[in-house]
Amino acid sequence: MKVALFGGAGGVGASTAFNLAVGGGGHDVVIVDSRPEMVASHVMDLQQVLEQGASGSVREGGVEDMRDAGIVVICASFAEGIVGSRMLFLERNADIVRGAAEAIGADWDGVVLMVTNPVDPLVMVFQGLTGIDRRRVVGYTLNDSLRLRTGIALALGVEPGRVDAWVVGEHGDSSVPLFTRVSVDGEPVELTPEQRAAATEFTQGWFAKHKALDSGRSSTWTSGLGTARMVGAIANGGGARFPASVVLDGEYGLEGVSVSVPVTLGRGGVEEIHEWDLSDEELAGLRRAAEAVREAAAGLNGSG
Repeated sequence: MKVALFGGAGGVGASTAFNLAVGGGGHDVVIVDSRPEMVASHVMDLQQVLEQGASGSVREGGVEDMRDAGIVVICASFAEGIVGSRMLFLERNADIVRGAAEAIGADWDGVVLMVTNPVDPLVMVFQGLTGIDRRRVVGYTLNDSLRLRTGIALALGVEPGRVDAWVVGEHGDSSVPLFTRVSVDGEPVELTPEQRAAATEFTQGWFAKHKALDSGRSSTWTSGLGTARMVGAIANGGGARFPASVVLDGEYGLEGVSVSVPVTLGRGGVEEIHEWDLSDEELAGLRRAAEAVREAAAGLNGSG
């Protein structure tokens, strides 16, 4: 499948291209970016990754390549700097997303995977501008759940990869950890209040702590691998479940707002939105997150 990486010369885009190459999917990866020297550098480098047994192809391209791509990954962003909230990127990154929407158009039949932050309102911006079916505009929010799993593993003293846990809501300050659905090695686990607090602090404090390092980079390895996994699930139609931001139409009592919920991905994007039984506290948190996203999107629209 042809996969266009819009903003693909950045850290997340390059990591995605690498993981798609080594993942065995045989994709035709096209890097689209406003920095031709960086694009050429990545393509030259990745050619030798292909020589080492990776599959598919990788090449330079332009915005016209997005029109016939099966999947477009939007990962372009202004430099983030030291900030405590993704919402501070909204206005500037919305201009980038508008450019991508204009390049793709309304009659396109592929799937968009939105990685640019703040992902939830930007999913709304893109879907609203193009009118593309809501299930074909998917927001990347996996990192929250991965960080929660790490936080729980640290609190319980178990190895990475053994914990299953999910985060819904906003990809940001209003994220909602689902402590009622935690399992270790497939067995349900009840965390103590202290363990919940430690896992929550780890998850919700990760972004600000990482930005305070002023390293000039984002979570490139995590996001690149996670994005490649989601691309694979969409391309192959394997029915894999992920947390993802999608515009809701009555699910969880919410309508016309994009937040992270559990979904099954397939060739058409979101094949199914799972409406899990949440506790009253979790459901209230999800609805607060939805209002925060709706308010942010409304403010953006109001500013023109």
